[in-house]
Amino acid sequence: MADSSGEARDALRRKAILEAARGCFLQFGYAKTSLDDIAQRANLSRTLIYKKFKNKEDIFSGLLDFMFEERYPRADQVLAGPGSRRDKLLQVYELLYVEPWGELAGTPMVAEFYEVCSRLFPEVDSKHERLRLKYTQALLEPKEIAELFMLAADGLLSDLPPVRTLRRRLQLLAERFLP
Repeated sequence: MADSSGEARDALRRKAILEAARGCFLQFGYAKTSLDDIAQRANLSRTLIYKKFKNKEDIFSGLLDFMFEERYPRADQVLAGPGSRRDKLLQVYELLYVEPWGELAGTPMVAEFYEVCSRLFPEVDSKHERLRLKYTQALLEPKEIAELFMLAADGLLSDLPPVRTLRRRLQLLAERFLP
């Protein structure tokens, strides 16, 4: 029993650190965010943060995984469930694209957040792109069509739209690929 409560406490602390880090990165930017900022926002000591993460880079990398790790099993359920390919595509992109964007949209440093992902953490960014391609390709064949859809979807974020606008754009895009 003590083990499970300790694990639960550790998981809650990890989540608190990652949520605090996301807030700091989106408010101050990656370069200007310090571990002190994250610790203060999470109401934890720097020592506790260092017990969970090696450094700021480790926190950012963990944050990217944290933002998606629970979404992939849900996307698998969408693929296995009922519905048209277009409906499934929209549901998968709601999970993997719209919801994460909703957590970031409208924040001061959102554009920098995406830039840091691809510039400083290409392996993490690439991992999530491969998974998004897997889900897209399950609904759009051949691979080149799935890649084209992904590129077009990425372009929908170029003007940092509100969530409602992004959702509508994805609907229009999906209608063109799956009439």
